[in-house]
Amino acid sequence: MKLWLIILGWGLLLPAYAQNAWQGFKLDSVQSPVDEKWQAFYYWKAQKPNQPLVVVLHTWSGNYTQTNNSLANQTKAKGWNYIHPNFRGPNNHPEACGSKLVITDIDQAIDWTLENLPVNPDSIFVLGASGGGYATLVTYMKSRHRIRSFHAYVPISDLAAWYEESLVRNSRYARNILDCTASEDSTLNIDEAKRRSPLYWETPWSQRKNATLHLYAGVHDGYTGSVPITQSINFYNKVLHDARVPDSTALVSDKTIIRLLTQQRGNVTNQLIGDRKVHLQKSWQNISLTIFEGGHELLENVALEML
Repeated sequence: MKLWLIILGWGLLLPAYAQNAWQGFKLDSVQSPVDEKWQAFYYWKAQKPNQPLVVVLHTWSGNYTQTNNSLANQTKAKGWNYIHPNFRGPNNHPEACGSKLVITDIDQAIDWTLENLPVNPDSIFVLGASGGGYATLVTYMKSRHRIRSFHAYVPISDLAAWYEESLVRNSRYARNILDCTASEDSTLNIDEAKRRSPLYWETPWSQRKNATLHLYAGVHDGYTGSVPITQSINFYNKVLHDARVPDSTALVSDKTIIRLLTQQRGNVTNQLIGDRKVHLQKSWQNISLTIFEGGHELLENVALEML
């Protein structure tokens, strides 16, 4: 009965390209305990017991139908479990955009996998790019689950700052942020924007002490893409500040940030991520930041390797 309701409620509405793109993957849903709305997802069930789970979070304007075949098929080829959940769809309304409903939806989807798929609970990985990177940071800060590793590519961490950055670029994302934050006319509700921004949340160290967090950003993003690299850098520095890291060299200095922004290059290194040059690599214990040669993108050829 549940599957029939899913097909009736969502399956008939899916565009043909999405159905074809997800061929071989199965469709199901979870019901929010908060407002009783159903959130659908595509998933792949591993054939062997005790396998890792990869949770891939959709982008800013996407939903669970968003084609994501490279990561999905790579996960399938590894014999791992996979889920691509919906969490209120595009970030253009208050129910979405880092809300408590979003956090509950993602946790509910993970609950479902633990109950229905052969998941090793010590090998859960959360991965996303752009708006999915934003959702990855939201999950890092708020999820109740014990997650092994978080990988956020070109994420948004500060909606208030991103509103101004998008406004300058005449980007539609500025309007989206206004709509998410119940802002009146064209005046941003700054307090609400900050309430939905991981940069302003307290880092849950007691829950994340055994988890890793990896941030990735293309050095040209903000010029050729929609999210400046400072969104990643500032979050990395914030987490280290919250941890009261005694070694200031672990942080990204203002001088380095200015150089990266103005010259779009870092120090000369021999480091690579995949086939991309690394302009900056910083780390402290289980937290890392990588600024690579590229733009607003997920490095699909190495993303699962980096897990």
